[in-house]
Amino acid sequence: MEGVTVEKAAEVMRQYAAPIVRTEEVMLFDTPGRVLAQDMISQIDNPPFDRSPIDGYACRSKDIREASKQTPVLLSVIGEVDAGGYMETGVCSGQAVRIMTGAPVPEGCDCCVRQESTDYGENTVCIYEAVRPWGNYCYRGEDFKKGSLMVRKGTRLSYAEAGILASMGKERVLVYQKPKIALLTTGDEVVNPGEELAPGKIYNSNQTMLAVRMRELGIPPFMVQAVPDEPALMAAALKSAAEKADVIVTTGGVSVGKKDIMHEALPLLGAERIFWRVLLKPGTPTIFSVYKGIPIISLSGNPFGAAANFELLIRPMLAKMTHDETLLPVKRTARMADTFAKASPGRRFIRAICKDGRVYMPEGLHSSGVLSSLSGCNCMVDIPSGNKGLWPGDEVQVVVL
Repeated sequence: MEGVTVEKAAEVMRQYAAPIVRTEEVMLFDTPGRVLAQDMISQIDNPPFDRSPIDGYACRSKDIREASKQTPVLLSVIGEVDAGGYMETGVCSGQAVRIMTGAPVPEGCDCCVRQESTDYGENTVCIYEAVRPWGNYCYRGEDFKKGSLMVRKGTRLSYAEAGILASMGKERVLVYQKPKIALLTTGDEVVNPGEELAPGKIYNSNQTMLAVRMRELGIPPFMVQAVPDEPALMAAALKSAAEKADVIVTTGGVSVGKKDIMHEALPLLGAERIFWRVLLKPGTPTIFSVYKGIPIISLSGNPFGAAANFELLIRPMLAKMTHDETLLPVKRTARMADTFAKASPGRRFIRAICKDGRVYMPEGLHSSGVLSSLSGCNCMVDIPSGNKGLWPGDEVQVVVL
């Protein structure tokens, strides 16, 4: 295929992406953003005992049904139960137990009186308020009961699920492993940051930009490598990466120039090319290939082209592989606050800032080779083909970054 739409390209890539079935156990503290690989069924009631929700006194409601400030009821205090404690003896008529929030309610008691409605007595206590049966009383299993399905397989875990799992007594949980992504960048003209910049060279921004973006999404690449502009060397690097990777991302070498090596390297590898060229700017010459079941996405070497196509094409594929649909690009409707006067014969995506439903253009150039104006941007405006320009008040679709 050649010249596919963004939507078709993303659909095809998802078809070739296999959900990761490998699992691993992780500590609850390490679960944010991980996807649960099994149903979690509680083996206990929570709370595991009837407990008091207040600081006060546990007693029998029938003993204090006539209690008031004018006619207090005097009860004998036979002990105290703190949170974490337990009282083996039961409470009889005319008796009470000093009790703290979260403490187990002793047998024989069917209510708790808040201490503000008493004289805070130690050996005896005056009760100034009647409490109905089971008033100020939390039942065993009030939160959840033994045998309850608490968190479903496939749930993306957050602090809430971590708290629930902890209350079930879990210390570790089974989650899906993250995809192993190999990131290969090409270009004899690029050098690594920190090295001396010789004449004719530029720094390798794509490698850092994409690796950090993967980390932001919770899927850091396990392999990052710069490869010279030699088809045979790239083919060898791809073959080596494919032995361990679930997906390979490359940048550069995808257009039609003399140094666009991916057109030679992929056949040398024996990869099957699924499509080339996507109907959008920037990043038109993206190639999608498959080698021994491993997807290979070859992005443009232009920095914003690589960034845009990562968001539009690779994120949907990663969403399927990770069982995490929150990785899917999110689209919203907004209105232009600024002007983008350039006509778009073909579909175009431009960087922008969306605030309170209004879209502002960043300062600087919108060239696909320019990165500086991407700073501070939180969306891309999806401009349809044939658009003659965008003006304040125009309704637009934006892809959230």
